[in-house]
Amino acid sequence: MNPPQKTAIESFKAQFHGEIVLPDDADYDEVRQIWNAMIDRRPAMIARCTSPDDVVSAVQFAKTNKLLVSVRGAGHNIAGNAICDDGMMIDLSPMKKVNIDPNNRTATVEPGCTLADFDASAQKHGLATPVGINSTTGIAGLTLGGGFGWLSRKYGMTVDNLLSAEVVTADGRQLHACETENNDLFWGLRGGGGNFGIITRFEFQLHPIGPDVLSGLIVFPFKEAKSVLTQFAQFTKTMPEELNVWAIARKAPPLPFLPEDVHGKEVVVFALFYAGDPAEGEKQIEPLRSFGTVCGEFVGTQPYVNWQQAFDPLLTPGARNYWKSHNFLQIEERTIDAAIEYAGKLPTPQCEIFIASIGCQTTRIAPDAMAYSSRDANYVMNVHARWESPEEDKQCVQWARDFFAKTLPFASGGAYVNFMTQEETDRIARAYGTTYDRLVRLKNKYDPDNFFRMNQNIKPT
Repeated sequence: MNPPQKTAIESFKAQFHGEIVLPDDADYDEVRQIWNAMIDRRPAMIARCTSPDDVVSAVQFAKTNKLLVSVRGAGHNIAGNAICDDGMMIDLSPMKKVNIDPNNRTATVEPGCTLADFDASAQKHGLATPVGINSTTGIAGLTLGGGFGWLSRKYGMTVDNLLSAEVVTADGRQLHACETENNDLFWGLRGGGGNFGIITRFEFQLHPIGPDVLSGLIVFPFKEAKSVLTQFAQFTKTMPEELNVWAIARKAPPLPFLPEDVHGKEVVVFALFYAGDPAEGEKQIEPLRSFGTVCGEFVGTQPYVNWQQAFDPLLTPGARNYWKSHNFLQIEERTIDAAIEYAGKLPTPQCEIFIASIGCQTTRIAPDAMAYSSRDANYVMNVHARWESPEEDKQCVQWARDFFAKTLPFASGGAYVNFMTQEETDRIARAYGTTYDRLVRLKNKYDPDNFFRMNQNIKPT
């Protein structure tokens, strides 16, 4: 695939309103960086879009010049699909407008927004919708893959709250997709990744949340992990949908509420959130403290936006990351034993295993209602390997893969595509399950040449 001629680029620049960044430009290396430092690719050009018309121009130029295209929202995807070698990166990060309609409780959000951008705007009106737990994540990629977080037990997946989208398709058309217009495309966008077009505007349903919520951390010693996690598995089966508790096994960061002799030691952490009256939340979380010997806790009422950023220091850009993930119907003893075994041999202090509780509202949607079909999942487990130097790649990746293999027999058949790495193409059909064949037909209709293929790709026939 040859880079476009200089004259073609100059002509493109003349009618493109955003910025074109080329390999010789001073800011090229800065602009092409994405969150996962394991991914180091060099596009022939970066088209930094400022409007839907810019996106159309970029798509048309890439098609004319037969360029491979990648699409960047915030560049947070673990697989690194935001960037390609030698082709064009269509960079949406300059498109960051958020408009809130507090009367109808809706938000229109541009694709360059991070969760922090969205949360801050919505919380000015005491509103929110279910999104992820790291505020630097992009709303576009999160939504297109499903999206879940602290609010999901109460209000569902991010895609369950998507009302409409503006889409640029592979042939350069701008379409509005919702339940009553291009509803087949709308069906596919809700979980189908970036396979069917580039979203230039999302419209979400909002819900009253905060601005202050009960949330925080309770930390237990690792020697009590079996008892603590067994009780966690039982407790989360019956807790109210307003309450969400996640379990994390990792080495303790030097948090001020933890004794110094715990710093750097393996621990089990409960991260908890209550989407309701904080006083009622306090009653609901009280049993958690009896699950073991509490090393320390930091639980209280705080602004929702603060809690949404609580894990950002552990997930800063620039480190090397590799994930493996399973969905589970339940957390059984063999899964707990495997988690304890592998949390006991973390290859670096940044590695962790977390078990996210979803269920409740996320399971009440029919599996074929939209592309995201893993409606039987009550838990999502992510094995998060994270480290600094390439010399550690083999050890860290193997640790994650070994744990994934050990827990495979206990997992459900689905998968969360946003947690899938770049080599997991064999899991794509299984991840979508009953909706996969319909997604292929949709790909045939909207992108028969597979122009959008830098993603967890649904190949046309």
